[in-house]
Amino acid sequence: MWSDALDMMAKAERLHRQLFEPRPSHGSAPSWEPPVDVLETAEEVLILAALPGVSPDSIEATIHDGVLVISGRRLLPPELRIAIIHRLELPQGAFRRDIALPPGSYRSVDHDFVNGCLVIRLGKN
Repeated sequence: MWSDALDMMAKAERLHRQLFEPRPSHGSAPSWEPPVDVLETAEEVLILAALPGVSPDSIEATIHDGVLVISGRRLLPPELRIAIIHRLELPQGAFRRDIALPPGSYRSVDHDFVNGCLVIRLGKN
């Protein structure tokens, strides 16, 4: 049982590394995708995008043909210029995430930044 738990933890660690592994960037092309949760109630669709360390001013969110597009850039902290790096796991650079929205029309769009997450609320008609 203990070995099964250790095996599951190792698999989770590998999956986490794959999820946040930077992809080759070509100029300003996005190099990573933030993880998201998409929840739906009778009144709204709620999207949470994990963006720790990203300035809310550097995020753009638009809807095109039923797809929510979240993009922006996570900049390296200025301390990196003088620091010795022991571990650097948070993704850096340009990001983009395309999220297919549930079918329907939306009457309102609200957004906020809470605990390192971009929270988008789409009020349903």
